[in-house]
Amino acid sequence: MPLGLAALDDLSAAVDRLRGALDGLDAAAIEDATRHVAHAAAAVRAIGAWRSDPVVTDRLKAMQPLLESARVRTSLLADHMSQRLAILASHGATTAPLTYGR
Repeated sequence: MPLGLAALDDLSAAVDRLRGALDGLDAAAIEDATRHVAHAAAAVRAIGAWRSDPVVTDRLKAMQPLLESARVRTSLLADHMSQRLAILASHGATTAPLTYGR
């Protein structure tokens, strides 16, 4: 298996792991999965042939919907959390002490 395809397999697995973590409520699991995606994406970028190798390029194009769905899901969850924090903050610091207290 060419190096590029192995790196793409790792990226695909990392994105699947992130999508699964985003379905849960464990922030540590989401952070860990995010680190794995970043590491796998860096490994793909480090392969200079990914732009010129048609097999690798086709695999990336096929993965694009999964990558986009993880990006959209992350954005939606971040927006939802922001809205929840805004609601808590609107009730005052005494009823939402953790909103700004890290």
